[in-house]
Amino acid sequence: MSMAPQSDRDARRQQRLAERASAARRARQQRRLRTLLWVAAGVILIVAAGGWVASQALTPKPGTFFPSQGNTHIPSVDTPHPPYNSDPPTSGWHLPSLARWGEHAQPVPRELQLHNLEDGGVVVQYNCPDGCPDLVAKLRPIVNRYPEKVLLAPYPGMDARIALTAWTRIDKFDEFDEERITRFINAYRGIDNHAPAR
Repeated sequence: MSMAPQSDRDARRQQRLAERASAARRARQQRRLRTLLWVAAGVILIVAAGGWVASQALTPKPGTFFPSQGNTHIPSVDTPHPPYNSDPPTSGWHLPSLARWGEHAQPVPRELQLHNLEDGGVVVQYNCPDGCPDLVAKLRPIVNRYPEKVLLAPYPGMDARIALTAWTRIDKFDEFDEERITRFINAYRGIDNHAPAR
């Protein structure tokens, strides 16, 4: 009789040990599964980020690139300097002051607007010899979405009706295209173009 209780105790002890071992195996499997899920999520995130970066690198930037002509300050708009390599200009000799952001009723001197570009601005200009209030009315709300770093002004004499400029970039066209304008502004607005200190 004394053997039965001992064997029952041993059996219960063996069962508890087996249950603990089984619970430990399940806990290890769950930890491995969680670790595997975290690793898989990390790999997916890295691959997705890499794909996004690659797509951004392969997507052509809006506008046409013009090599930088530097960012030399000149004392006045009357100071002689070499010709700009684009019209409207996208880099080069400019005044040390900025034009006011927003809409201008009169043309902004090239030597002034260039400092705005250097400071990360985008200049939206239009050429309408006979006036074009309808075009200005379409451009105004786009420019007004940006409290700073975007300037709207007339630019008589250029070879297109609309020109968008940023530092070393220009896009010119004749028909209003809100998506094209917004894409250009969003691509370049806020990029500081000052040469690094030496």
